[in-house]
Amino acid sequence: MFRFLRDYLASCGGIGYQRLSLSSGLLAVALPIGAAHAAEPDAREIFAPLAYPQPVNVYHSSSGAPGPQSWKNRADYNIHVQIDPATHVLSGSETLTYTNNSPDALSSLWVQLDQNLYALGARASFATPRWLRQHTDGVVIDTVVVQDNGQETPVSPLVSDTRMQVPLARDLTANGGKLILKISWHYPIPAEWGGRTAYSQDRDGEVYEIAQFYPRMAVYDDVRGWDTAPYLGQEFYLEYGDIDYSVTVPKGFLVVGSGALTNPEDVLTAQERSRLADAAKSETRVLIRTEADVKALVEQVQQGTQTWRFHMSNTRDVAFVASPALLWDAAKLDLPPLEGADTKNSLPRLAMSVYPAEAAGEKKWDRSTDYVKHAIEYFSGKWYPYPWPNAVNVGGHGAAMEYPGIVFDGKEDAGAQLFWVTTHELGHGWFPMIVGSNERRHAFMDEGFNTFIDMYASEHFNHGEFAPKHDVEFAPQTGQPADDIVPVLKDEGAPALMTAADLVPEKYRHPVTYFKGAYGLQLLREEILGPQRFDRAFRRYIALWAFRHPTPSDFFRMMESEGGEDLSWFWRGWYFKNWGPDYALRSVSYVNGNPSQGALVHVKNKGWLPLPVVLAVTWMDGSSARVLIPTETWYQKNDVTLQIPGKQAIRSAVLDPDHKIPDLDRGDNAFVVKTDVFHKDTASNTTTRITSP
Repeated sequence: MFRFLRDYLASCGGIGYQRLSLSSGLLAVALPIGAAHAAEPDAREIFAPLAYPQPVNVYHSSSGAPGPQSWKNRADYNIHVQIDPATHVLSGSETLTYTNNSPDALSSLWVQLDQNLYALGARASFATPRWLRQHTDGVVIDTVVVQDNGQETPVSPLVSDTRMQVPLARDLTANGGKLILKISWHYPIPAEWGGRTAYSQDRDGEVYEIAQFYPRMAVYDDVRGWDTAPYLGQEFYLEYGDIDYSVTVPKGFLVVGSGALTNPEDVLTAQERSRLADAAKSETRVLIRTEADVKALVEQVQQGTQTWRFHMSNTRDVAFVASPALLWDAAKLDLPPLEGADTKNSLPRLAMSVYPAEAAGEKKWDRSTDYVKHAIEYFSGKWYPYPWPNAVNVGGHGAAMEYPGIVFDGKEDAGAQLFWVTTHELGHGWFPMIVGSNERRHAFMDEGFNTFIDMYASEHFNHGEFAPKHDVEFAPQTGQPADDIVPVLKDEGAPALMTAADLVPEKYRHPVTYFKGAYGLQLLREEILGPQRFDRAFRRYIALWAFRHPTPSDFFRMMESEGGEDLSWFWRGWYFKNWGPDYALRSVSYVNGNPSQGALVHVKNKGWLPLPVVLAVTWMDGSSARVLIPTETWYQKNDVTLQIPGKQAIRSAVLDPDHKIPDLDRGDNAFVVKTDVFHKDTASNTTTRITSP
């Protein structure tokens, strides 16, 4: 450390720097001239009470927990879809049972039609330029029928962009009223340009990655009533329920989807079922459908269709992949058996991967299931138990997108990139699939929270084989978050984390929503609360809001209440503003000019986010000590002089020596002693030569 500081200061030369004179044992430091300085930090603003956007009420408690009268509505589905490869059209029908647990009677229902994103004239085409390129006709609603008290009534819905309003003949009663919607529809599946839901061509056939494929209920909550934000290509906000769905495709296709396959005897060969049984006992992958199997299916003309049936309990969504071209492997998940409704699932809990033959390889998709297994087991043990039967990684055209129980990644991914993307997308099983925050509006509660947990997963896997996480989502330049985030904090155009998701420019989506969102939690865990307090509070937040709809205010309050700290200054600076810490080590002197009586270290706060900071002091004999300067230091002042006990002269003093906090200007964080003045060390009765840098 000393050599680094010496070389760094020497490299600065004399250009643009000034020297402090030495008097009464004052040491020297190089300070930049003309460096940009923000306004002097004002403690009255930094530490002022913070009014959270969501008020405390009977639905949201002051502790951040669901309130005593909290509620959530429910949407249960029975869905049947068919894919016609000749036309690339998906057609379907669903029976949707909606339960109104709110205290309000509802005069209409709102349903999301995400496939209208691709229609000519869709709002997304104007709000998000990448959707301007190609178009489909969107989704065609064939029929809508309302079944209420056993009576079926056809209705004419009102379609507006990616939303559909279904008027009701009579209000749906509050506190448990139910009705059934029966909807039939069809739409053309986009090609690869569809992104999250598309078909693509592989060597052995087409691959259909199908998501947002059925009309899905919008959320009615206690914040906005119906949340009908249009789908502009960002994320989703959905109700929970049980979903049974079936997929009819040509024989020879493999279908793998969210939840458990409930009719394996109808669609799998005896050999495939036997291999699945072997996988259920194996810690390493077992090939269920091999390259030879795929080749045989491709070479043999298949006649007719097959219907694959799946069930998933307590989920907000489902998705699936269908193709004749995919290899399939699996290994067991070391998790407890599912209870309740899911005990009817006939297959064991498995980590699975499906991918084309060209993606296979020792450093490629051969390792995918190992990554899946690790992610699900690690997150389950660390944060909250995984609630669904299986977890599937799909090697497709590269959507890099998540759904409950299944994720779509890229067949070209390999090495560290495959590990990172697999772990990240599966981590979304917790945020927002388990903790159902409104990711349409609060992206940091989705991407930021998830990037935070998968950052630690990188450290945990195989003795840190792929650590530290160092990709487009986190610390992309150097792998050191405290350094890599500084340009974001200094960028006047960077939006705050609390900015609505659709208002964040693509330029800032990864640097702010992912990276800053994740690093904020790391700072909270490691520098403010400490791992023990943070982990307990964060686990409680997940457990209390599992399968519910928390707001940012609920999270802020929960971490304060359970963490035992007033964190309003941190929320304000990191989430509502783009403030950062900035400390300066102004001088080092000695008590009465005598090193044997201890040192006086003058530290100044120049930043508006006063994170705790470590001062490291090293004496001439190489011994050292550290002092943590807490946030409360700056409640009433921006300067502090610390008296450091010691019996000899100081060789160096450094603020944040390990680069744990994102100090905006590190050029004034260190003193390194080198001066032409001789100073008598009375304690050791030796003479130390001190020269200026």
